[in-house]
Amino acid sequence: MSSSPTFNSIATILETDFKVDRSAISPTTVLTDLGLDSLALMEFVFAVEDAFHLRIPEDRLDPREAGITLQRLCEVIDMESSGAVAPAAEAAHA
Repeated sequence: MSSSPTFNSIATILETDFKVDRSAISPTTVLTDLGLDSLALMEFVFAVEDAFHLRIPEDRLDPREAGITLQRLCEVIDMESSGAVAPAAEAAHA
């Protein structure tokens, strides 16, 4: 599985700001398995939002929800950051 630029940015934030070992970071890593307590997990999401200049609505992704992977976080970020493009792309496939 190749790493996307989004994933690489998230991995850097985890390594640099939250001192998570790089070997523990993969697209399939579940957020709750990163070794961060609930407060640190929320701070991580805020740091990611700041890095990508966006806000992730809680109905899109609640970091406290079980089973959310870093890959899912990447998908939500990519979806949110392309916001205006998605409806046009969906219309093209209709």
